[in-house]
Amino acid sequence: MTASNGAGRVGVLALQGDVREHVRALAELGAAPVEVRTPANLAAVEAMVLPGGESTTMSLLLESSGLLEPLRGRLRDGMPVFGTCAGMILLAADVLDGRPDQHRLGAIDIAVRRNAFGRQVDSFETDLAVAGLDWPFHAVFIRAPVVESVGPGVEVLSSLTGTDGVARPVVCQQGPVLVTAFHPELSHDLRLHETFLARAGTAPMPCQATQEEA
Repeated sequence: MTASNGAGRVGVLALQGDVREHVRALAELGAAPVEVRTPANLAAVEAMVLPGGESTTMSLLLESSGLLEPLRGRLRDGMPVFGTCAGMILLAADVLDGRPDQHRLGAIDIAVRRNAFGRQVDSFETDLAVAGLDWPFHAVFIRAPVVESVGPGVEVLSSLTGTDGVARPVVCQQGPVLVTAFHPELSHDLRLHETFLARAGTAPMPCQATQEEA
């Protein structure tokens, strides 16, 4: 993997969840990761990653930390953002089974259902074909949400067929927003992080990983 020089500062929401894993991935690609816990941290970054974790806890911590409204404002202004698992839930326009006090950032026009792939014991891994990637991405699903519907402006990059025989989106993008229902930060494959950095305008040099390395 070849890193770049001078890549932009990319924030990782560091209130709860898989923060270190995203920081590692971004740093390995040559970005300048910043752990975001305060509005001042947020003001210093060009793009954001919302990690996997516990979406209701993260939602409440966004409010108590004072980050909720500044983050909403940056998203409305078009800040690029990458949400994985719980991060996807936070960014969704609608959470079909969310708590009444759970905040929806509304950055991407999708409706999601939490933990719809099952509980912790139902976690699984699978290889996914993702539009724009040359070979399948090994995806780690842990208490993963599903996307039940997408708006007309959303591009579905990958879908997965569940036990009910229905194929549902698991990678979506809309403008500067990229989301996954799984945890790419738990894979050694950095191509989705690289895709995000390229879309965010903070692109590293091309990833030199081979299929065998990923």
